[in-house]
Amino acid sequence: MKALITGANGFTGSHLAQALAKRGHEVVALVRQGSDLSRLKDVAVDYAYGDITDLASVQAAIAQVDWVFHLAAYVELGIVDGARMERVNVDGTRNVLTAARAANVQKMLYCSTIGVYGDTQGTVIDETFKRTQKTFSSAYDRTKLRAQQLVDQAAAEGFPVVSVMPSGIFGADDPHFGPVLQAFCSGKLKVWAGGDRITGIVHVDDLVDLMLLAMEKAPSGDHYIASAGELTTRDMFALFGKLTELDPPTEIAEPVVRVVGNLLTPIGKLLNWQPPISRERIHYLYDRCVRVDGSKAMRELGWAPRSPETVIRELASPS
Repeated sequence: MKALITGANGFTGSHLAQALAKRGHEVVALVRQGSDLSRLKDVAVDYAYGDITDLASVQAAIAQVDWVFHLAAYVELGIVDGARMERVNVDGTRNVLTAARAANVQKMLYCSTIGVYGDTQGTVIDETFKRTQKTFSSAYDRTKLRAQQLVDQAAAEGFPVVSVMPSGIFGADDPHFGPVLQAFCSGKLKVWAGGDRITGIVHVDDLVDLMLLAMEKAPSGDHYIASAGELTTRDMFALFGKLTELDPPTEIAEPVVRVVGNLLTPIGKLLNWQPPISRERIHYLYDRCVRVDGSKAMRELGWAPRSPETVIRELASPS
C-alpha cells in the first residue's frame, strides 16, 4: 500500500511512518517547507511539501495514494492563536477529506482525541457516550470536535474513514511528558501541581498498532478510544520515584496554583508568552475530568497495549 501521513514529522506521525515502512508500505510524508524532519531521518519516506490549510498542496500529495492517515493538528493549551487553530484543525481536516474523497482513496484514518467527548465529570465512558458538555474547555477542544463532526459526516455519506481517539500519549521521545521526566530524573523537578488529575495512558507504539489495526479491520465510521488504563499524576510520580530511587516532587497547594495561574494569564496574553500555568491549564488540572474505557479496540480489533505501569517502567528504564 501507498500511505500518506499528515503530521508525519511529529511524535506519533514519525512512529507511524516507521511502522508502515517496516511493514513494506510506501510512505509519503506531507510536511511544510522548513519543517524539522529529524524524527524521520532514518525512515524510508518520500516527502510531499505542503500544508493542510492549502487545499491544492493536499490534493497533490494525496494523488495516487491508497491510505491517508490524518494526524496533523495544532495541539496546545493556555495562550493559543484561536484563529490559527481553527484553520489547522478544522479547515485543514476539511481539506484532507475533500482531497481524499476526490482521489477515491481506499481508506482514511483520523487521529482525534478523547477531548471530543467533553468533560465526563469523572464518569468512565466508551465510544457510545454522547457529549453532554455544552461549552468548551479550550479552543483545542472546540476545534477537534468540529473536525470530528466533519469526519463523521463524511463517513455517513459513504466515505471510508475511521477515527482513533487517543488519551495521553507516552514514549521515550515524547515531547510533552518526556522533558518533565528528564527534569525529574536529573533532580531538577522539585514541585508539581494537580496530583489527583487522572490521565488515560497509551504508549505511542501501541497507538500506532491500533491505527494500523483500525485501517486494516475497522468498519467505516467506527470510533476507537486508545487508552490502556489510567493513573493519577501522583501515582505516576510515585512509581517513577520507586523505580529511580528519587523522591517525588512536592505538590503545590491548589489555591496557590490558582492564584499564580490567574496572575500569569494576562501577562502571557500581553507578552505573547506561554506561561507554565494559566487559567486554561488550571481548568484541565482541577476542574475537568475525562475518563475513558479503551476495551472496544481490544475486544473488536485484537489490540493488546502494554499496561500503564509497564509504560511508566519503560520510560524510567529506557533500553
